[in-house]
Amino acid sequence: MVETIIQGLLLGGLYGLFALGQALIFGVMRLTNTAHGDFIIMGGFIAFGLTLLGASPWFALGITIPVTWLVGYVTQRYMLNQTLNKDPLPSLVVTFGLSIVIQNLLLEINSADPRSISTSGFNTMSLALGDNLAIGALPLTIFIIALLATIALQWFFNNTQAGRSFRAVSDDREIAELMGLKAGRVYAQATALAFGLIGLAGALQAMRTTIAPTDGPMLLLFAFEAVIIGGMGSFWGTLTGALLLGLTQQIVFRIDPGWGIWGGHVMFLLVLMLRPEGLFPKTRG
Repeated sequence: MVETIIQGLLLGGLYGLFALGQALIFGVMRLTNTAHGDFIIMGGFIAFGLTLLGASPWFALGITIPVTWLVGYVTQRYMLNQTLNKDPLPSLVVTFGLSIVIQNLLLEINSADPRSISTSGFNTMSLALGDNLAIGALPLTIFIIALLATIALQWFFNNTQAGRSFRAVSDDREIAELMGLKAGRVYAQATALAFGLIGLAGALQAMRTTIAPTDGPMLLLFAFEAVIIGGMGSFWGTLTGALLLGLTQQIVFRIDPGWGIWGGHVMFLLVLMLRPEGLFPKTRG
C-alpha cells in the first residue's frame, strides 16, 4: 500500500502539470480550452520531432517550451481574444475546432502509432528506499518539476507586476483597461505562459510513456478534473486535486486494474456533489 500511495502521488504530479496551464487560462480569462489536451500532445510531438533530428531529450524539452509559448501567444492574441465575451459558447466552439484540427494534423504527420521519447535509460532508473521499495527517477523528477512550477506560479501572481496585471484583468477587465492595461495583450501573455507549461507537460509525458494523436481528450479530462477538484483559479488547489486524482486511480488500480480510471471519475463526481466550488476555490499566497 505504501508503494501504491507513492505511485499515486507521482502520477498526480504529472496530472498537476497537465492542469496548471488550464487553471491559469481559466483563472485569468474564464476560458475553458477544450483543445488543452491536444496542445499537450502537440508539445510532446514537437519534442519527439526534435529528438528525431538529433537533439537530446532534455534539449528538445528546452526548445519545446518557447515554441509552445509562442504558439499560445499567437493563438490567444489573434484568434481567441476575438471570442471572449459574456457568452462562453464562441470560445468553446473555436477551441473544439482547434482540437479537431490538431488531432488530424498530427495524424497526417505522425500516423496513429504511439510514439515516445527515448531518455537513454533514465525512464527505467529508480531510487531504492528499502529492500522492497523503489521510486522511478523520471516520475520523481516530474513530481519535483510540478511542485516547483506551482510554487513559481503562485509567487509570480503574488509578487510581480505581470502577475498583478493578470489578476486585475481577471477581477474586472473594464476597470483594468481604464487604468491603462491592454486586456488583449495581457490575455495573450497569460496564455503564452500557460502554453509554456503545456509544452513542458507534453514533453515529459512523451518521456514517461507513449503519446498518440488521439490522446488529447483523455488528458483534457484529467486536467479538467484536477482543476475542478482543487478549485478554479487556485494553483495549490489544482496540484492538490491532481494528487488526489492520481492517488485515487492508483488505489483503485490495485483493487482491480480495470477500474482505476473509473475510480478517479467517481472521486471527481463526489467532490463535485459535496463541494462544488472545489477544495481551495480561491488562490492564496
